[in-house]
Amino acid sequence: QVQLQESGPGLVKPSQTLSLTCTVSGGSITADDYFWSWIRQPPGKGLEWIGYITDSGRTYYRPSLKSRTSISRDTSKNQFTLQLTSVTPEDTAVYYCARYYRRSADFGSWGQGTQVTVSS
Repeated sequence: QVQLQESGPGLVKPSQTLSLTCTVSGGSITADDYFWSWIRQPPGKGLEWIGYITDSGRTYYRPSLKSRTSISRDTSKNQFTLQLTSVTPEDTAVYYCARYYRRSADFGSWGQGTQVTVSS
C-alpha cells in the first residue's frame, strides 16, 4: 500500500518561494505508468491540478502556473518536490501530493494534505 506524506512550511511570505516535499513509501516513484502530482484546494474552491513528474522524470504543469512552478524528484530518497515562486495570497491553499496511474487515469493515492498560507 503506497503512502504519501507532504512536508514543508505552513506560512510563506508574499513574493517568496513555496517549497513542499512529498515522501513516498510502499512504492517507487520510478515505477512504470505512475505520475507523481501536486494538487491544491484554495479556501472555498475546488481542487486545482498544479503539475506532475512522470515515472521517467518528465514534468507537466498547469499552463496558468507554468512560469512559477517547478517539480523535481530525488529518487534516492523516493521524494518529489514542488516549488512555486513569487507567491501571493491567492496561492493560499491546502496542498496535496498524489499518485496518478496513467492506465486507469485516476488519482488512486493521496497524501493527507498540508495547509500553506501566504501572508506577511
